Amino acid sequence: MSQITTVGVDLAKNVIVVCAGDRTGRPMYTRELSFQGFAQWAANLPEATFGLEACSSAHYWARWLTERGHTAKLMAAEHVGAFRMSRGAKNDRNDAQAVLAAMVQPAMRFVAVKTVEAQSMLALHTVRQGWKTERTALLNRTRGLLSEFGIWLGQGTGNLLRALPGLIDSEQLPPRVRLVLRQIREQLALLDQQVRATDIEIRKHAKYDDNVKRVQAISGIGPVTASALVATVANANDFRNGRQLAAWLGLVPRQWSSGGKERLGRITKRGDSYLRGLLTQGARSTIHAAQRKPPDKRTRLQSWIVETHDRVGYGKTQVAVANKHARMLWAILAHGEAYDPNAWQRHPMASA
Repeated sequence: MSQITTVGVDLAKNVIVVCAGDRTGRPMYTRELSFQGFAQWAANLPEATFGLEACSSAHYWARWLTERGHTAKLMAAEHVGAFRMSRGAKNDRNDAQAVLAAMVQPAMRFVAVKTVEAQSMLALHTVRQGWKTERTALLNRTRGLLSEFGIWLGQGTGNLLRALPGLIDSEQLPPRVRLVLRQIREQLALLDQQVRATDIEIRKHAKYDDNVKRVQAISGIGPVTASALVATVANANDFRNGRQLAAWLGLVPRQWSSGGKERLGRITKRGDSYLRGLLTQGARSTIHAAQRKPPDKRTRLQSWIVETHDRVGYGKTQVAVANKHARMLWAILAHGEAYDPNAWQRHPMASA
């Protein structure tokens, strides 16, 4: 027991599998434990380093282990998969051994452990996005239902919502269908109410958190995006620079480069899809604001946005702006400074 200094942990749905090893990562034994059994086993273990994939409950266990004197390291699942001994035999024991092998790699990148406060905010964002997805699915389902009775309302959510009260009272539809539409209207009202309630809590976070207030100074970054970013990025200094943050969000192009020849493709779309979506939505409003500004009153950033739009089109410009926003957000959070649109003038290259 005293030789165990590193532990690979695979968090399954109903059990936890541990692969105990020495300081070099050499496996000593593997055990399958219940949640309670894992807690008792880890509590009795001398100080050790635990590696876990950053999946459901990983942040909870990382905090729990840290409180009991252990060191917890979280890793992205995609970085662990390459160390699985058998590609054709994926099971909990092989996964735990892969975690153990991955955590001792010198170049391994780890995920910062989120605090309870950060996870509580992310819980709001998660259920908010879920309710919006349910709302969209319900609206699409309603359109399909109405089309079966020869009713087409055209595109746009507003057209459907405005027509719904009249359709409920319409003799054109059978009574059962009108009953269903009444239930749909009630469900939509409930979903809207739930989204508004979470928006209120998110705006409170945006109002009182210093980091959230600072990043909102950037055009296109509203309370929801700022709150989600600060809650998701536990420590901006975990990234060496803004480009790493943009790459973590999937806002950089794929690469197939070899022999000195660089080949770039579409963006990777890796990382947090919710946060990436918020940044691209914010980029859309930033582009429109830059285009509406008279040329002689545009900032340096707005001039760059318009020039990029004229050169490569709307879609690529939207990704480019989201990428630039990610880099700017990293600088604000990593250095703890307020947003300064004229900071570029102090860069050594500005006077070159």
